[in-house]
Amino acid sequence: MLPLTSTIDFTTGAELLIALMLGIGFGFALERAGFGSARKLTAVFYLHDMAVVKVMFSAIVTAMAGLFVLSAAGWLDLGALYLEPTNFTAAVTGGLLFGAGFVVGGYCPGTSIAAAAIGRKDAWAFALGLLAGVWSYAEFTPGLEGWIKAGQVGELTLPALTGIGMGWWVALFVAVLVAMGPGLRGLERRFAHWKPAA
Repeated sequence: MLPLTSTIDFTTGAELLIALMLGIGFGFALERAGFGSARKLTAVFYLHDMAVVKVMFSAIVTAMAGLFVLSAAGWLDLGALYLEPTNFTAAVTGGLLFGAGFVVGGYCPGTSIAAAAIGRKDAWAFALGLLAGVWSYAEFTPGLEGWIKAGQVGELTLPALTGIGMGWWVALFVAVLVAMGPGLRGLERRFAHWKPAA
């Protein structure tokens, strides 16, 4: 809810309503972008449709630039934002598991809910499997919490690691985003023959 909750005292009901409306809007946007289709989502792994990369990286850079502008204008204290403590081993392990699940199931957690909402049976199966996995993790793997905490190295950011200001990092990521466009279109043309028949 930041930066809204830092300046406005919302009731719990209002916060839940805002969260619900944001979730519905996000799900609607995902579905309209075609991300309610496992075929569209997994196409990125075959390099013939890079829409997922384009959307995700654009969202990351937009959020980064937005946070920088809000901070520079004095409207948002970046120190008030929660940062997950960095754990390289856990991040790599989790990323590999997430990626494998994405390839096999065809969805990520958010897109599975959007696809389930429009009635896709495979998405329902994926979402139920996701919930079963979360429950199993919570019930049967309490020992992992200690392992995760033991490997944490604190809250790492690119400006803190390099001494280079956030503004320069924002400019670099914006430049990379702009440069990526032609490269990704080239990949799509190069691997168009991998696209399965409709």
